[in-house]
Amino acid sequence: MSTTTAGPGRIGWALADSWTMTRRELAHWARQPVQVVVGLVFPVMLLLMFNYLVGGGQGVEGDNTEFLVPGMLALTMAFGLEGTMLAVTQDLNKGVVDRFRSMPMVSGAVLVGRSAADMLQSVAALAVMTGVGYALGWRWHNGTAAALGALGLLLLLRFAMLWTGIQLAMVAGRPEMVQAVQILVWPVGFLSNVFATPESMPGPLGAAVEWNPMSATATAVRDLFGNPGGSSGSWAAEHAELLAVLWPVALIAVFFPLAVRRFARLSR
Repeated sequence: MSTTTAGPGRIGWALADSWTMTRRELAHWARQPVQVVVGLVFPVMLLLMFNYLVGGGQGVEGDNTEFLVPGMLALTMAFGLEGTMLAVTQDLNKGVVDRFRSMPMVSGAVLVGRSAADMLQSVAALAVMTGVGYALGWRWHNGTAAALGALGLLLLLRFAMLWTGIQLAMVAGRPEMVQAVQILVWPVGFLSNVFATPESMPGPLGAAVEWNPMSATATAVRDLFGNPGGSSGSWAAEHAELLAVLWPVALIAVFFPLAVRRFARLSR
């Protein structure tokens, strides 16, 4: 009898603590609206810049806007890693995490609250980007179910980047080290098919781009939306939807347990 009642009681306690941590993160949005707005506007600026200033993507057949928007959605999800890292390192250096761990609460609630708030922000970013893309003339053509599947793949990539960012933040330990990660994130982001097709690149570079996790998501999303730049004949492109699931799941399988284990050892 005690085991039966303890289980639901502990689950309810964990959910309540996690919701408290999520509300704490959301409260930061109200206190730092400029930071939130900048985070939402920055990818929109990139989209407008590459759509109007840089010009058409190399190797793109069809409407460049319809090619670019799905790629920018994938890039936005990947770049969310930086915001996660910065928030976690700031909490670590201010002693916030240590104070929470000293309280009578489920320790994992801190990570759940962080991840829940970041995913909500990612949903908001997707809403803003799709709205701007629609205003620019981008459309999806394969129906609502396929569009929801594409959004699901984008959020799966963000979830993988989230736990990667949490682990890297705890390894780095300081907000200043986030800059070192930014140096790596940007080349990886641009070494993808977000702005140009792999076929338009030199052979070895194009092959590397084909196997970039972000390229898999961008290609799968384009295919689901019915936009140009989806399946192109290569194995990676033909199986992009499978890779768009396998790559994030692999990242989660690696970084989620590492992050949970490292968080549990912080105060030991």
